[in-house]
Amino acid sequence: MDIKEGKCVRLLQGDFERVTVYSASPVETALRWQEKGAERIHIVDLDGSRSGSPVNSPVIEALAGAVRVPVQVGGGIRDMKTVEAYLKLGVSRVILGTAALRDRTFVEAACRTFPGRIILGLDARDGKAAVQGWTEDTESSVLDIARSYEGAGADAIVYTDIRRDGMETGVNVEATAALARSVRIPVIASGGVAGIADVKKLLAAEKDGIIGVIIGKALYTGALSLEEAIGTARSSRAA
Repeated sequence: MDIKEGKCVRLLQGDFERVTVYSASPVETALRWQEKGAERIHIVDLDGSRSGSPVNSPVIEALAGAVRVPVQVGGGIRDMKTVEAYLKLGVSRVILGTAALRDRTFVEAACRTFPGRIILGLDARDGKAAVQGWTEDTESSVLDIARSYEGAGADAIVYTDIRRDGMETGVNVEATAALARSVRIPVIASGGVAGIADVKKLLAAEKDGIIGVIIGKALYTGALSLEEAIGTARSSRAA
């Protein structure tokens, strides 16, 4: 769930000028996903990601208090005070993206202080990391960044292919699996889910270290049924 100005939105390829509003109530939307079987709710404070500090935290607090399932939040989390504030609000895990490139000391300290509750958010445009809400490109390789955090204690890596995000053109399974094979940190796929076929492809790559997938626009448009996606994943686990 991407939140901008208090509403649930989706951007095309991270472009803040190409935005579609899907719901004026993030709380109601989160409750709907929970009712349909969601095991975790992923939230990004889009305004916070650009400003460098939380903007939609009141909405996120209300959401975290309304649902029973774990909530993970990213966007504008650049210091320990913000990490602590979100965890106190009931957020299960926080996602550190821009900070992973620009403030390694803070990220490593957060992993030590809150073991199992820090996720690295690595967003790639043609294999290179983008930061500051995807508005700034870097020359840093996502793979090199991920490898540099081996042993730091991160719970997982959320890997997003920006070119595919919000486009429903299919997950970049190959790049995601290559990243997962290269590190011991579990990887969560993100960006471009078009339908149940993408879920099945990722399940086939689970052995590489992919532990989950974030689905956004495909749920809003109805291209993918959350119940079917969850059922498919559970069936695979049971097999």
